[in-house]
Amino acid sequence: MNQVLAELKGHPVVSGLNAVVGDEGSGKTRFLRQLCEAYPEAMWLDMRLPAYDQITPEEFWAECKSSWPLWSDDWCNDLCAALGLKDHLGKKLFMLSTGSRRKVALIALLSSGAKFVCLDQPFAALDQASIDVLIDFLNDMTENPTRAWLVADYEADHRLLWGSKIKL
Repeated sequence: MNQVLAELKGHPVVSGLNAVVGDEGSGKTRFLRQLCEAYPEAMWLDMRLPAYDQITPEEFWAECKSSWPLWSDDWCNDLCAALGLKDHLGKKLFMLSTGSRRKVALIALLSSGAKFVCLDQPFAALDQASIDVLIDFLNDMTENPTRAWLVADYEADHRLLWGSKIKL
């Protein structure tokens, strides 16, 4: 049974996986950002990482690690390998494709140790192998009683084991 860990705008956020769904302009991203404002233990990133062009993925992760005391080096390393980023670690972010930049952001979010991990359209620009890795990772988190993963998208992906669906 998923436990309610937070509430925002009358929507309970439960442990495990939470789908945040709605049409274009319905406020999915705004909901994630407001959760981060209300709960400092929540993490959201602009998946394009626009302010980080001149640093490498490892430098970006080191910066994130310094802000998140429960950061998991193991998860970061495992996800880096599983998402095929090992060959790109020496490149600055501006040199990476959109999909690879999003992988860098996803690894930071998933490794952060944040109580609330906010994923904004996490499957966009990813290859199928990376989508499969992300789905497996998220489904492994469904039984976690103390953390919540919020996945904002147009609809709730049927391959994920949702604990809650928040319709905006």
